[in-house]
Amino acid sequence: MTDETSTAATAATETAYIRFESPTLHERGVHPGVFFLVNTLAREGKLTPEQRGFWRANNDWYDAAYTTPSDAYDREANPGAVAWFKASATHLIERVPGYLDILAAHGVPCRTVRSADPGRIVYEDDVQVVVVPHEAA
Repeated sequence: MTDETSTAATAATETAYIRFESPTLHERGVHPGVFFLVNTLAREGKLTPEQRGFWRANNDWYDAAYTTPSDAYDREANPGAVAWFKASATHLIERVPGYLDILAAHGVPCRTVRSADPGRIVYEDDVQVVVVPHEAA
């Protein structure tokens, strides 16, 4: 393997998973993800009509595009479980900037986190993993 190939393989491994989350811990001890953050704004009635339209249409699209593995979020079995996109799920990740724009418009901070090993995997499919973060395991 050449150095260039090795470097590319290392870079791909280092960013195997991507998560968009609050830099602040939630009362449940996790960093809430981008969908939770925008869903909270929607529940609180804080979205503009345009933002609400984007949110509703894209949440519906995500619901149809991938599974929400509810068993993986069992608080007793998997304390602190959170979802991460696989870096290869570009068709899902490319819609996230619209959510980030909504958060920015409302002054809600959100960061992008990349990891090759975000925690103990409790669910996996072709586009995502749900993990119990190492610090919660």
